[in-house]
Amino acid sequence: MEPGPAAGGRRVIVRRERLGRYVLLQSEAAFPLGSDTLALGRFATVRRGWRVCDLGCGSGALGLLLLEREEKLSLTGVELDPAAAALARETFARNGLDVPVRTGDLRDRGLLPAGGFDLAVSNPPWYPQGAGPSGGPARCEEGCTLEELCAAAGRLVRNGGRFALVHRPERLPALFSALEGNGFAPKRMALVQHRVDKPPSAVLVEAVRQGRPGLEVLPTVLLEQLPQARPGP
Repeated sequence: MEPGPAAGGRRVIVRRERLGRYVLLQSEAAFPLGSDTLALGRFATVRRGWRVCDLGCGSGALGLLLLEREEKLSLTGVELDPAAAALARETFARNGLDVPVRTGDLRDRGLLPAGGFDLAVSNPPWYPQGAGPSGGPARCEEGCTLEELCAAAGRLVRNGGRFALVHRPERLPALFSALEGNGFAPKRMALVQHRVDKPPSAVLVEAVRQGRPGLEVLPTVLLEQLPQARPGP
């Protein structure tokens, strides 16, 4: 454990976790790394040279997972919470990565250039405000609804670009509606289960901006089979 970057005049306690060749810094300033982020990091399509935007990047874990798969990505993070954004910047800097993290509201049209990305990714709040477990904006849509998230992705991603995210299975109708309403065609989907004898706990979806209709349903992802983060040095 070590002191982390200052946030609002206070210091936070950081722990390290190893994600492949990278080290992730975590603290109470950002939502902890979970299996849903690990699954999304393996699911999203990435290609050399792509410009990638992580909407609500938290501590930067998802970006590290994507860079572990393809190091020649141009990654940008967006994070509303200043403390979490500071932690993400520190994480990328500690790994020798030049990744800009913009502190701001992803709904702000002036924050990033329209059509400037090949891929957007997000592990957003899963529950409508007042309809799910407590936990603040990291769990509930207090500051950004599912519709607003998809609208932001639709604005930022070029035609033919992709948007990949993880969400709750019971939100699939609303998710597909929001994607299609903002110019996306859902193209790939996989349910996520902790074990074969458990119901799905999450769903992975990737959509193409102005893509043709046609959804590929992939084999279920079993979280118990995914590589896990290890304590860092």
